[in-house]
Amino acid sequence: MYFLENSVDPVNKRGSIEVIAGSMFSGKTEELIRRLRRARIAGLKVEIYKPAMDTRYSDKLVVSHDERSITSTPVENASMILLLSEGVEVIGIDEAQFFDNGIVDVCNKLADRGVRVIIAGLDMDYSRKPFGPMPDLMAIAEYVTKVHAICVECGNLANYSFRKAKDKNIVLLGERDIYKPLCRNCYNKLSESKEEN
Repeated sequence: MYFLENSVDPVNKRGSIEVIAGSMFSGKTEELIRRLRRARIAGLKVEIYKPAMDTRYSDKLVVSHDERSITSTPVENASMILLLSEGVEVIGIDEAQFFDNGIVDVCNKLADRGVRVIIAGLDMDYSRKPFGPMPDLMAIAEYVTKVHAICVECGNLANYSFRKAKDKNIVLLGERDIYKPLCRNCYNKLSESKEEN
């Protein structure tokens, strides 16, 4: 992945957008943290932002499911990222699906001014529909990495975040108590049996 980790030449300031997408428990945040730590090791000025609503593990930390963490700045909306990021060379954004579509314009503006923008988020909601601004972010990105979890029913690659709870709201914060990663076949089977009950 040489081209991903060296996508911004600090001398020429070539901005770029990288998207890490996948289901819950697929390692999106873990990969985001890995890339941001490498940028810090390279001596670049790095900032991380997350939606203020995401308080599952911590108010200020971005935390992966394997408990790796990095300090972040919670923001109420995407436009705050532009205001807070002057002089930053690499910006990480976690849980991008929770932002409004303004995040797309923000990421373009940052990349246009020479910033390497690394975004992580769910590409689909619990009903397998594209989630929030993620499709648009993937369309404008120079690099897209799709990561997969392991299906907890059969062990195949999982692409979907199956919601165990009957709540129909698109946004429902939770962990393994509410969601589990499933492959297409197991998702369809469990969805059918959930509808019957």
